[in-house]
Amino acid sequence: MPIPDFVLDLRSKIGHDLLWLTGVTAVVTRGTGDDRELLVVRRADTGAYTPVTGIVDPGEQPADAAEREVLEEAGVVAVAERVAWLQTIPPMTYANGDRAQYLDIVFACRWESGEPFPADGENTEAFWSRLDALPDMSPNMRARVEAALADEIAARFEVSARTH
Repeated sequence: MPIPDFVLDLRSKIGHDLLWLTGVTAVVTRGTGDDRELLVVRRADTGAYTPVTGIVDPGEQPADAAEREVLEEAGVVAVAERVAWLQTIPPMTYANGDRAQYLDIVFACRWESGEPFPADGENTEAFWSRLDALPDMSPNMRARVEAALADEIAARFEVSARTH
């Protein structure tokens, strides 16, 4: 489902005004060592290669949202193991004029079962890619992947310049 029903309901009231939403990025890996692979999708709207991303539904736990999005978008069962990075993404404007800004929560996820395929129409491709042969991704998407692969204990977070 490209646009969640709750977003459509909000849009019917506020039009194209900026919405503050919570998003998730699920960085799903399987295998170990040199054989470790990353789940990659190719977005139908932009053609960009990314990990699975999505919007957290009202009342939904973010880890559950990450796991749900992986299943919905790629037909893969994954388990969210840890938060890797929290960041606020700059405001964006979609082709239809809708404006949104996201608090993105990056999860390091472990593959459980299933072979990827573009399950819900949001993507034109879904596949496993060796870590040493990833397709081109935007710098921010690459940073999300790197944060999840870092195996750090604590989550990363962005700190803006503050005045004291």
